[in-house]
Amino acid sequence: MDVTNTIGRRKTAVARIYMQLGKGEITINNRDYKEYFKTEPLQAKINQPFAVCNLVGNYDVKVNVDGGGITGQAEAVRLAISRALVEVNNENRAALKPLGLLTRNPKMVERKKPGQKKARKRFQFSKR
Repeated sequence: MDVTNTIGRRKTAVARIYMQLGKGEITINNRDYKEYFKTEPLQAKINQPFAVCNLVGNYDVKVNVDGGGITGQAEAVRLAISRALVEVNNENRAALKPLGLLTRNPKMVERKKPGQKKARKRFQFSKR
């Protein structure tokens, strides 16, 4: 089978994945995903699309992830895997869509404005 290539984003994290039939090995930045994402909840986020579609251990995934924090990266990988599963078999869409696994979360840090302390916080006002 050929390689399925998709992209997932969350905040400033970008995950590019290459998925093909295999033994279920997930490699992130040339490291095992359990070594890269040490906590159980983050590992569960990575496996969630496979668990929903009953495809755990069927695909090998190679991931390049960059930017953002560790949670944003995990959610970017989850979105990319979900998109790849839909690309492989469109019937997976019915299982993934209701759980929100195909939705890009657009929340990002708002930029700091000039003349203000932060994005929305103003400098202290002095009347006198």
